[in-house]
Amino acid sequence: MPEVLNCADIVVRRGTRHLVDHVDWVVNDTERWVILGPNGAGKTTLMMVASGRMFPTSGRVEILGEQLGRTDMAELRPLIGWASSAMINDVPPGERVADVVLTGAYAVTGRWREQYESQDLMRAAQLMFSWGIDQLATRTFATLSEGERKRTMIARALMSNPEILLLDEPGAGLDLGGREDLVARMSEFATDLAQPCQILITHHVEEIPAGFTHALLLRDGKVVAAGPIGEVVTGPWLSSTFGIPVKVTRVGDRFLAVRDA
Repeated sequence: MPEVLNCADIVVRRGTRHLVDHVDWVVNDTERWVILGPNGAGKTTLMMVASGRMFPTSGRVEILGEQLGRTDMAELRPLIGWASSAMINDVPPGERVADVVLTGAYAVTGRWREQYESQDLMRAAQLMFSWGIDQLATRTFATLSEGERKRTMIARALMSNPEILLLDEPGAGLDLGGREDLVARMSEFATDLAQPCQILITHHVEEIPAGFTHALLLRDGKVVAAGPIGEVVTGPWLSSTFGIPVKVTRVGDRFLAVRDA
């Protein structure tokens, strides 16, 4: 299994604070990872490093075999799909959904003078169908529900046919129906080995799709545990990560966590 990401002893420091503190982490191409941890644990910072959007203060990062700091990021970034709630604010509210997805091919927000080929239009249409937003193609982004926006941003992230897909809290702000619809689609996507490696940040084990294979637990910028999901997403490890006693129940390939009395 070829490595798609290798973080070796990476540190991200701001002033005297370590946002990421000596993290070692290797991700292979067929793996699907979830990153769990409390607020301020360093999850998004680590994801920013994994996407090549942030350089570590120290340590070595290789993405798709290229060392961060010694490669042309303009060539590497199209191979890294990125979808986060923060990106939603960058999308012009009057942009049509079809164009939000399509412009992902050039990693721009807002249709301008760029030209698209017929295969780009076909790929955008296929992605909108796969993520259940094809009927919204002519709607403006501002009129979408939160769940529809999240699915639009995932389709957009896949537009460049990346080799890694990074998802930063895609379930945040969704109601039960929206969350379960999204998790079902992500589960189908995760179990298709023809799809790229996937890394997901979430606060809630209920949002882990079926088909995810590995988990990384962070607290105060440090790795608490990492490895196969069944060995890591457990009561003892989550208790250590979140600082409260946690009981974990597994139903099929889904997880439920509650405070342990």
